[in-house]
Amino acid sequence: MHIPDGYLSPQTCAIMGAVMVPVMGTAAAKLKKTLKDKQVPLLAIGAAFSFTIMMYNVPIPDGTSAHAVGATILAIVLGPWAATVGVSIALIIQAFFFGDGGILTLGANIFNMAFVIPFVSYYIYKLIAGNSKISSRRRFIGSIIAGYVAMSISALCAGIELGLQPLLFHKLDGTPLYAPYNLMQAVPAMMFAHIIVAGPLEAVVTGFVVKYMQKSNPAMLKIYPPKKSEVESLQVIGGLKKYFHVLIALIIFAPLGLLTQGNAYGEWSGDEIKSKIGFIPEGMNKFGDKWKALFPNYSVPGVKSTLVNSSLGYIFCAITALVIILTITAVISFLSKRRYL
Repeated sequence: MHIPDGYLSPQTCAIMGAVMVPVMGTAAAKLKKTLKDKQVPLLAIGAAFSFTIMMYNVPIPDGTSAHAVGATILAIVLGPWAATVGVSIALIIQAFFFGDGGILTLGANIFNMAFVIPFVSYYIYKLIAGNSKISSRRRFIGSIIAGYVAMSISALCAGIELGLQPLLFHKLDGTPLYAPYNLMQAVPAMMFAHIIVAGPLEAVVTGFVVKYMQKSNPAMLKIYPPKKSEVESLQVIGGLKKYFHVLIALIIFAPLGLLTQGNAYGEWSGDEIKSKIGFIPEGMNKFGDKWKALFPNYSVPGVKSTLVNSSLGYIFCAITALVIILTITAVISFLSKRRYL
């Protein structure tokens, strides 16, 4: 679902970027009001979890691949605005440091994964859970449905964005300038991958974490929305160390994502596009691969590509991302503390 540069026209990128600027501004403002200082480490773990879970590529029957996003559990625990910030941090790091998703297309990618998924999933979850007890089965079921539906709608948005390109941006003879597949091709392809694999994966991950929290740390499910009558649950999260341990385990086993063959739909290189349609659209030649990531495709430049080296490089990149995320959230925490000085 990470749309690379060259797949969307500059006009589309500009519109999506312009849409997300006020959204991110609002998210930052909301974060200041709802996220307590002691909860900032949880935001860091959530952003790192989202980054890492997206490294676990899962094969699709049509030869492509897909992955979960982890945005639903962030929305349920910290609220949709905090989830938007957390997943956005992960996506920005992926784009700039690892070349996963484009720089120009960041607005579209953040909209699809860091805005649509958190808000759709949160309100579906709240609709199903209602005012039920934290231990209620309704919350568990609601989290599963929320994750599945939100991923599907996010895929629909990405499919529409890609499918509109050949309709709106093409040469006089109809040759597409950017993403080459129309709506009737792009939307079903995106929906297929996410309805049968990525959606269920997001649902299972979310449901498992919610069930675990219901039994081991129900206070985590009381953080959002904040209530004055539950000050303690807002201030003391508890047990963060065990979640960090889980994150480290996910990082260690992240190379499992390398076992999947085939890129996700709409994330092909220029050569792969040429092999599929016989040419590389001009826009892809012009805007694709302009940004040279420090660790392209989660690899360490200059290191010989073997299974062991690739696996170690994958882990190294995940740890690097974790350090960057912790640094960013430390800055957020510092700025948050300064508000009260």
